[in-house]
This record gives sequence, structure tokens and C-alpha cells, in this order.
Amino acid sequence: MALRTSTPAGAPCWADLWTTDAVGSRRFYSELFGWEALEPSPEFGGYWMFSRDGAPVAGGMGSMAHLTADNTWKPYFCTNDIAATIGRAEAAGATSQGGAMPVGDLGVQAVLTDPTGAVFGLWQPGAFGGFAVVGEPGAPDWFELHTADHATAVSFYREVLGFEFSPVSDTDDFRYFTFGVPGLDEDLGGLMDSRRWVPDGRAHWDIYWAVDDVAAAVERAQSLGATLKQGPDDTPYGVLALLADPAGADFKLRAAT
Repeated sequence: MALRTSTPAGAPCWADLWTTDAVGSRRFYSELFGWEALEPSPEFGGYWMFSRDGAPVAGGMGSMAHLTADNTWKPYFCTNDIAATIGRAEAAGATSQGGAMPVGDLGVQAVLTDPTGAVFGLWQPGAFGGFAVVGEPGAPDWFELHTADHATAVSFYREVLGFEFSPVSDTDDFRYFTFGVPGLDEDLGGLMDSRRWVPDGRAHWDIYWAVDDVAAAVERAQSLGATLKQGPDDTPYGVLALLADPAGADFKLRAAT
């Protein structure tokens, strides 16, 4: 297993789950992916981490006294200057949900809503850099924004996070751009024009988790209480599936071909 030691600015560096069923979610993802759910931290409101073979891979949080969890996964993008990034984001039409928040000596986080309505996080590393492994089974593999306002999203993430886009298709029938960031010679995710694919038009980020065998992982997930929403589909980008965990949080699986 090759451990990541640092993340370039703009690249995804973490993901966490906000769930109404903390106990059930800790058990579900541990049994599905072979993760270990570390003990919740009272210092940080019960936040916990999942580890994979001893390396941090994701985080989780239950409902808080004054806020009920919305059962979603959220990606975080690395920044070397969170105040400046928030400033650019707000100038480009984003809404900050409470501003920058130090997390002990681990780093500084912020949660924002982009101009198209998708929620995402920022992370300025301190002692904690984020994912230690990506692209391997049980680790994050792809980050994908679905939005009905594709042009605004492209402009926003280019300006705020420095995304470099490559159009896969740019027609009204199918509009999809992949993105990378300076310092990494690889695509990290994609932006999809979802006007034809998301009936409610809700902008959101999807996180794909790598597995060796999507069909087997789907069967395992369903046996643990997940709901299959789409797939498995054999695509040019691998075998893909969309599921909802037992609490209702969507997540995706991908096996490279």
C-alpha cells in the first residue's frame, strides 16, 4: 500500500459522513469495506475516523443536539490558505456555513455551499493531512459534482480551487468535464451537467469508493441493509454502482477495468 504524504492545493483530501445513525453507520462501512471505526472523540463532538489497514480513510459524525444529520457524504479539498480560499469562494457566489474552524492542532476546516447549491468542505492541514491512501480497494477513488448549472460550476471551481478541466463531452445531451489540479498528473473527478439525470435538480458531490468486484460489493452491501439505486453498470470508466446506506446516505462503488 502506497501512503500519500501530502496533497496539492485544490485536490480532494478527505471525506466524511454526516449520519442520523452513527452506531449503524460505523458498523455498516466497517463490515462493507473492512474498515476499522476508531473511537469517537468527545473533544470534537463525537467525530470519529475510519481507518483502512491502519491508515485514515474517512470520517463520520452523528446528529448534534441542535442539528439533525442530513445523511450525506461530503468531500473536502485541500487549501494552504483557508481564509483566502473562503474569500475567493464567497466572491464567486458561495455561502460559507460558519467560516473557518480550527480542529485542535489537526488543521482548519470550513464547509461551504457553491453557487449551484452543492455542499463541500475545505481543509487546511496541520498535523493531519487527510487521506493516507486513494485509488485502492476500500479507499476513495473519484469525486463527481452533479449540477444543473455546469458553466457556473466550472467557472467557480476553476477560480476558487484551481481546477484544470478536460471536456469529455460538451453537448446538451451529455456534458461532462474531468478535472485535475496543478502538481498531480491525473484526473481526480468530474463535473456532470445533471439537468437530464437528476430529476429534482439538486446539486451534489458524489464520492466513489474503489472495490475489486462491484457486483460482490453490492451483494454484500445489500446483505448489510443498503439499497441499490443504480447498476452495476459496465462503462468505459469501470463498473459503477450507486447505493444508499441503511440510514439513506448515497455512495458509489467503482471497479476499474
